[in-house]
Amino acid sequence: MGWSTASPNLPTRSDRRAAMRPELLQIGAFPPQVQAEIDADFHCHSLDALANAPALADAIVGIITRSNQRVPAEVVERLPGLRIISTFGVGYDQIPLELAARRGIVVTNTPDVLNAAVAELCVGMLLSLLRDLPRADRFVREGLWRQAPFPLAVSLAGKRVGIVGLGRIGKEIARRLEPFGVTLAYHGRTDQRLAWRHEPDLLALAADSDILIVSAPGGNGTARMIDARVLAALGPQGYLVNVARGSLVDEAALIEALQGKTIAGAALDVYDNEPAIDERLFALENVLLTPHIGSATHETRHAMAQLTLDNLRTFFREGRALTPVVFE
Repeated sequence: MGWSTASPNLPTRSDRRAAMRPELLQIGAFPPQVQAEIDADFHCHSLDALANAPALADAIVGIITRSNQRVPAEVVERLPGLRIISTFGVGYDQIPLELAARRGIVVTNTPDVLNAAVAELCVGMLLSLLRDLPRADRFVREGLWRQAPFPLAVSLAGKRVGIVGLGRIGKEIARRLEPFGVTLAYHGRTDQRLAWRHEPDLLALAADSDILIVSAPGGNGTARMIDARVLAALGPQGYLVNVARGSLVDEAALIEALQGKTIAGAALDVYDNEPAIDERLFALENVLLTPHIGSATHETRHAMAQLTLDNLRTFFREGRALTPVVFE
């Protein structure tokens, strides 16, 4: 007769590991491969689970979320043991920062790893907008080339480009645009003493630009900064590109400017109300629309997921985060 040294009443190694997993509140969905990594190291609960079992609030020590998902202040207030909020993305305007700072809650994001992807998309969208590439594609597919040549478009070379917000992503965009032979200037709170001209007046930057690129962070301080006055200053030959946050642009004013041709066109990757965006945009031929895909490459999303998880792992293992947000 064989004897087993294992007892059904003793916890296995996997049982002990599961018991040691920090309890997280998860806000937003992640791809299956990323979710598997999350579940391997953490015990996650949804907002619905928290609502149905209020006692969970005492166990939650962290939140994992996506930068396009709102982290409600009232939820944070219900979590007495919350120590860290780790967001998948560079933006943190959906997180109640003042509350987090007051409570001593660490907030992390995923800077740098998505800079190149967002900059690539920005340049690609700008070229597509100026050269009218979506319409050129349809022109060929629909057999119109046999009937007439495609209308002339607009060159990027020689244009004056103003960048609103010259942070990490803004600098990547500027560096990628330089080889096209453009003149660069930027608007921000401080003169960074760079090769590109700093313009402290946003209206002046718009008036002096053929192309205005928005790459500033979201939040109350930048909400609707691209308003009707800025669009009027940009003028009927000017183009707007937004790869930052939809909240930075007064969308109603932008639609009015596009409809009235008081600006030449726009390329938008972000919107006020995603994904249920204003349907008036669909009817406009002078706007290029993409579904918030600035960081949407396999390589970039993998790097973002690893940094999101590594922030949590390092925090719970060593008491520090790799990329904490600095509260101002």
